Amino acid sequence: MKAVILAGGFGTRLSEYTDAIPKPMVRIGGYPILFHIMNHYSSYGITEFIIACGYKSEVIKEYFLNFSTLNSDFSVNLESGDVEIFAKPKLNWNITLVHTGDNSMTGGRLKRLEPYLKESNFCLTYGDGLSDVNIKESIAFHEKHNKLVTVTAVNPGSRFGELDITSSGSVNSFQEKPLDSTGRINGGFFVLKKEFIKLIDDDATVLEQAPMINAANKGEMMAFKHDGFWQCMDTKRDVDYLNDIWSLKENKWNFIS
Repeated sequence: MKAVILAGGFGTRLSEYTDAIPKPMVRIGGYPILFHIMNHYSSYGITEFIIACGYKSEVIKEYFLNFSTLNSDFSVNLESGDVEIFAKPKLNWNITLVHTGDNSMTGGRLKRLEPYLKESNFCLTYGDGLSDVNIKESIAFHEKHNKLVTVTAVNPGSRFGELDITSSGSVNSFQEKPLDSTGRINGGFFVLKKEFIKLIDDDATVLEQAPMINAANKGEMMAFKHDGFWQCMDTKRDVDYLNDIWSLKENKWNFIS
C-alpha cells in the first residue's frame, strides 16, 4: 500500500521557518518532520510514498535527490567529480515527488495524484503532524468496514475539525474547526478508497470540506480511535515542543534511526 503525504502548503503560521523552506522540511531533532512521518509509515512496512509538493517543492526534491550524501560521509574528487559514499542509509523506500501546483488546495493536490494511485486503497496524511498511531491496525480496520474513508480520531482540544462518532465507529458528521469542541477531531492518518477521489472537483477543493463532509453524510466514513500520542506542528511553540520530546529521547512516534 502507498502512503500519500500532503506537503505543498505555504505554512504561513510558521513564517519563522517557511520563508526559506516548506513546512514539511522544518527539522525535528535534525531531520525534516516529513522524514519522521515517512519513518513512522516505514515502521509498519509501508515503503512506497507519493509526496504532493507545492510551495518551494524544489527544497523537498533536492533533499531526496541528495539524500545519500546529506546523510552519509563521503569523499569527492574535485577533478573528476567522482563521489564515493560510505555506509549509505539502508532505506528501501520508493518515493514519487509530484508538483501539485503552488496554489492548489488539499483536495486538489490529492486529485492530481490520481494517476499515480493504482491500488484500491491508500494511506493519506499531512506533512506536519506526528503520532504513534498504529498504521497496521488502521488499515485492517479500514479493510474490514469497507467504507470510503477511515479517519484517525484523536482528542487534543478545540482548534481542529471535530467528528461526531457513533458507538459503532461510524462518523455522522465531519466539521472543520468548530467554535465549541468537546469530542474527537480529525488527526489525519487517513486510509482511503481510491473512489473517494471522485468526490473532489478541482484544484480549489479543500479536502476537509465538501469531500469529507459528503463522505460522512453518505455514511461512508469511519473513525479509527487513537488515544496515544498525536501532535501537529502549526506554530514555533509546536516545533519547540517536538524538539524537546526528541532531545529527551522519549520517542513518542516510531522512528527508525
